[in-house]
Amino acid sequence: MVIDLLSWTGIDVVYACTGLGALCAAVLPTALAKRPLSLPMVFLAAGFLVFLLPLEALPQLDPVRHRSMVEHLTEVCVVVALMGAGLAINRPPGRRTWATTWRLLGLAMPLTILLTAAVAGWLVGWPPAVALLVAAALAPTDPVLAAEVRVGEPTDEEDDEDEVRFALTSEAGLNDGLAFPFVLAAVALTTASATGWSTQGLWHWVWSDILLRSAVGLVVGFTVGRVLGWMFFQAAWKALRLSEHREGFVALAATFTAYGLTELLHGYGFLAVFIAACTIRNAERSHRYHRVMHAFTDQIERLLTAVILFLVGGFIADGGLAALTWRGALLGLVLFLLIRPVVGWVVQLRGKTVGRERATIAVFGIRGIGSFFYLAYALGEADFAAPARELWAVVTFTVLLSVLLHGVAATPVTARLDRSARRGREEPRAGEQPHAG
Repeated sequence: MVIDLLSWTGIDVVYACTGLGALCAAVLPTALAKRPLSLPMVFLAAGFLVFLLPLEALPQLDPVRHRSMVEHLTEVCVVVALMGAGLAINRPPGRRTWATTWRLLGLAMPLTILLTAAVAGWLVGWPPAVALLVAAALAPTDPVLAAEVRVGEPTDEEDDEDEVRFALTSEAGLNDGLAFPFVLAAVALTTASATGWSTQGLWHWVWSDILLRSAVGLVVGFTVGRVLGWMFFQAAWKALRLSEHREGFVALAATFTAYGLTELLHGYGFLAVFIAACTIRNAERSHRYHRVMHAFTDQIERLLTAVILFLVGGFIADGGLAALTWRGALLGLVLFLLIRPVVGWVVQLRGKTVGRERATIAVFGIRGIGSFFYLAYALGEADFAAPARELWAVVTFTVLLSVLLHGVAATPVTARLDRSARRGREEPRAGEQPHAG
């Protein structure tokens, strides 16, 4: 399959692009730190421009022809990002401490899917299965493209994360797995349209696709995290106590162990990876080994993101949006500018967020690599009553919109929130008298 994408005459171009891309992935995060630009924007633009050049034998990644490769490449990128996100979160899980996250997962995500599917059916005219598929693929927020608005590296303090970064990171970490039942529902709907509807099929979806698979993901993720956490930090045999060896690539071992075992047991691997990461973090919260593992996953994630977005830019340059209709584009705009912001705002009412925090969390529902994975996965499971290229065009357009607008807005918005937080910490507490000189 790789031979289909590359010709031997163009391999030198690929080597050059790979080397330059890796160098940029190392340099750009610091260079763009205080500018209204993001790493995904740069690689997307680079791919677009390079594929416009009269160069022969560039790797053409057509998501329709190379669906399986797109599925697995995006799959790896997402699971690595989920491990990094889980290791970075300092706040221990809890009903109250994660209250905003539970609202976003339990209310915002299902409502966003239902409203987006309804608009897709009414506006674009897709049948229910297709409308639900696109809505489910675009529902999860992305841990890959949200670097500017997610928590940073692990620290020793449980309370040093602002609510915005924490909520967006924890939401993205969990909803990539919890969106899977809705994708499977879309697959079941398109299959049932040929075989007929039944209440038995509905109960099977509730029991198997929602409850059982989620439970497997939770149990396997927690178990793998506990075992690896004990091994990393508490094992009596020094060879097993890997926290003393400072080997960052062990994070990949934890990632693929949790993911692979869960998928073998037909559970949700995305969910298991994030749970395993949080469990490993809880095993010894203040240990610096978390920073080593997080730094390694962050580097791998940046490389994979660079490759994927470079190819997405090339796909757009080669006419990937030619199948996009104005109705499909309007669907992406409605989700981006209306559905997510309104739903995200409403579900936080009477919660712990206020004002700018609530607005930022509502607006920054970043769409990205996970959407590509879900669409590729579903199109490999069933034949949907809509052209695959049209579906890819709508999803790609929405991700492109998110990369551009969120990328421009993230730095100034988060900088303003940080300034407000610093002013709040510097102001005297209510009733407290300032010290006399």
